[in-house]
Amino acid sequence: MGKRRKDPQRPRIYVCHTYYHVYVTFLKELSLPKEQQGRAELVLSTMSTNFENLADRVESTGLFQKVYMFDEKREDFFPELAKWRKGTGNFLGNLYYRMRFTKRYAELEAPFLPVDFREYGNVYVYCDSDPIGYYLNQNRIYYHALEDGLNCLKNFDAARYDNRGHFRLKAFLSKRLNLIFVQNGYGKYCIDMEVNDIASIERPCPYYVECPRQALVDRLDGRDKDLILRAFVRDKETLERQLEESSLVGDKILILTDPLCTLDVREKIFRDIIRMYEPEGTIFLKPHPRDDLDYRKLFPEYPQFDATVPMEMLGFFPGVHFRKVVGVFTEMKGITFADEVVRLGPDFMDRYEDPDIHRQNEQI
Repeated sequence: MGKRRKDPQRPRIYVCHTYYHVYVTFLKELSLPKEQQGRAELVLSTMSTNFENLADRVESTGLFQKVYMFDEKREDFFPELAKWRKGTGNFLGNLYYRMRFTKRYAELEAPFLPVDFREYGNVYVYCDSDPIGYYLNQNRIYYHALEDGLNCLKNFDAARYDNRGHFRLKAFLSKRLNLIFVQNGYGKYCIDMEVNDIASIERPCPYYVECPRQALVDRLDGRDKDLILRAFVRDKETLERQLEESSLVGDKILILTDPLCTLDVREKIFRDIIRMYEPEGTIFLKPHPRDDLDYRKLFPEYPQFDATVPMEMLGFFPGVHFRKVVGVFTEMKGITFADEVVRLGPDFMDRYEDPDIHRQNEQI
């Protein structure tokens, strides 16, 4: 399999693209023996998330030696890649173009990397379908992949969807020959991919390993939870006041938003959801971290929690409880602070957009 450098001074590094990724990284590090904590390093990719001053707050916890910002570039940042994305009209021609794209994309991304990943004993990457996955495989750097969101492959197996048609051949060209790149466990230098629940995945990859997130949460003590909250909560006093005020309300309905559709359609979706559940109790909103709809402007009459705080952390506060938590595609299994959870799912979304857009697994 080749050699990986084992530097005891730099044992682990994590590449995160979202606040949820950072949250799971905290859970993983806090599950280690105390003597192993505080030695890992963290990379925050700004490609899809504005982390604001999260890096400073994370470093202040002492759980990580160093936090780096990564100006990861999408493929459209490099105009020359466009020619390799054009179809040729036949399978072999398309395959040749894809091989050229894979190699060149990794070369173009290299100058933007904040660290030399060869210096680390173990590299962990969330969402290796992003440019970092191309780079690591083309540069023969072994890494561990982690699922992008809780049970996300249950709802959208991106590797199989993106490579519909001749999937086995494409997986072979990636895993065995490294001529192209297929994400989520099928990269040649991907050692394994960590998921929450293998049984929930219809077509699991042989390289998946199971690490239930709830088991990591259950291991946390009060000190661990306080450390996580210090990193993620920008204004702890305000959040505590919001939660205290919410405790005075009887039946509470928490609506979790998703970055769905266009902004105008998204606004309609959540106005409709509010209208559906408002008769059942007082509505609270928890915007998704990557949802750029301005809910405070459009829905000022409803109390709202900080979008950057992963919704699982609401359960870290004593006494927090909702009658019902409602989401569209958000995975609800991590919620322990509600009597009932409702995931509206694809049948609900069929009313608002072409079903093919959100029913990807049915098209594999």
